Amino acid sequence: MPMTDNETVNDADFTDAVFADQEWVGRCFIACRFTDADLRGLRTRNCRFTNCDFSRSDLGDSQHRGTAFHTCTFQRTMWAGSQLHHCSLLGSTISECRLRPWTLHEVDLRLTALGQADLRETELAGLRLAEANLVRADLRGADLSGVDLTGARLHHARLDDADLRGARLDADALVAAQLSGARIDVDTAIRFAAAHGLRVDLGR
Repeated sequence: MPMTDNETVNDADFTDAVFADQEWVGRCFIACRFTDADLRGLRTRNCRFTNCDFSRSDLGDSQHRGTAFHTCTFQRTMWAGSQLHHCSLLGSTISECRLRPWTLHEVDLRLTALGQADLRETELAGLRLAEANLVRADLRGADLSGVDLTGARLHHARLDDADLRGARLDADALVAAQLSGARIDVDTAIRFAAAHGLRVDLGR
C-alpha cells in the first residue's frame, strides 16, 4: 500500500514487502509486521516504530536518524552495515541477528534484550544500556567507556579486553561477567575488589 511522509500506519502487514533504498520522514508505525521484508539501504528520519515485528527482515546498510524502535522484535534480522544516530531501541528484543559492523551514536538501549548478541569490537561508548539483557553477549574488545550498565544483566557476558573506563556497573555485573584483560578505572577496580569480597586498603 502506498505511504506518505508524516503518516501513521496501524496494524499493517508488510511481510515480504520491498522498501529497499527508500527514504522515510516522520512516519509512525504501530503494531505493524515487517517480517521477511527487504529494507536494505532504507533511510529514516524522525520515524517511530512501536510494537513492530522485523523478524528475518533485511536492514543491512540502512541509516536512521532520530528514529525510535520501541518494544520491537528483531529476530534473525540483518543489521550489518547499518547506522543509527540519536535513535532509541528502548525495550526491543534483538536475537540471533547479524549486527557487525554496527554504528551506534547516541542510541538509547535501555531495557533492550541483547542476550547472546555478537558485539565484538563494537563502538558503544557513552550509550545507555541500563537494565539491558546482555546475558551471554559477546562484547570482547568492545568500547564500553562511559556506558551506563546500571541494572544490566551480564551473566556469562564476555567482556574480555573491553574498554570499561568510566562505565557504570553494578556489583552483580562485576561478578557475573567475564572481564579478563578489560580496561577499567581505579573506581571500578575498587568496586571489583569489593564485589569479590576483598578489603581494599588504599594506604596513606
